[in-house]
Amino acid sequence: MMNLAHWRLLVAAADTRNISRAAEQVGITQSGASQAIAQMEVSLGAQLLIRERREVSVTEFGEQVVAHARAMLVEFDAIRSLAHAAQGLHAGRIRVAGFPSVMTTVLPPLLQAFKRRHPGIDVVALEGTDDEVEQWLADDTVELGVVLNPAPGREAVIIGRDAWVAVVPTHHPLGRRSSEQGVGLVELANEPFVLATGGCTVHAQSLAEEAGVTLTDIRVTVRDLGSAAVLVREGLGVAIIPESALPEDRRGLRIMQLQPRLYREFGLLRSQAGRASAAAQKLWGQV
Repeated sequence: MMNLAHWRLLVAAADTRNISRAAEQVGITQSGASQAIAQMEVSLGAQLLIRERREVSVTEFGEQVVAHARAMLVEFDAIRSLAHAAQGLHAGRIRVAGFPSVMTTVLPPLLQAFKRRHPGIDVVALEGTDDEVEQWLADDTVELGVVLNPAPGREAVIIGRDAWVAVVPTHHPLGRRSSEQGVGLVELANEPFVLATGGCTVHAQSLAEEAGVTLTDIRVTVRDLGSAAVLVREGLGVAIIPESALPEDRRGLRIMQLQPRLYREFGLLRSQAGRASAAAQKLWGQV
């Protein structure tokens, strides 16, 4: 089944002569783009692109299809612009707040996808601590904000989930265990500890307290989650950080699952100003 994303992908591939760059423009993976083009060719019963070593070229049939696709997308975008204008979405600004780790992981693709659909809307991203985001929402400083583990009674859209993991030096006795065995909070409680807060009220210390455990030897506290892994590698202690904050270079580190497993959820909330904004409502409902 072909949809608008397929046609946008085909036009982008014809323009860039590269499926990877076309995939980036449309916002999908390279493998997903290759599969989508193949599905289109099967549906149409003819080849659209010729795959060469470093680029693609468009077949004669493909050129004709791309011309029609361009015209179709122009007309569709014109219709969508009319609809957006009627909804107050042709221009404006949305302020979206989040804490540091979510600003580099979950929010960017969400905001980029919205910007592609609504280029007339300016999206301003504000970074703050968990408490600051909550205050900005309460004060209507922002239309939307991402908070950790929103309470069940709050009207939130969950936009991501992340596991907490223990990070220990490779030479640490706990690091000799299998990944499946994992490690418990009680076993980490008396270890020299690197506490990373990430600008949030939910972190290793709060997780331990919730489980009735006390971290007795906190050697250093840092805000940056990535810095905690560096300090663990240097032998200052062990740490508990979100899986998404793990560094690409994990030499000297042993990553272990917590037992029982613990997760954090990212909830997108609206302020009163956000509820009154057609653009903010559109973004909130997009996820």
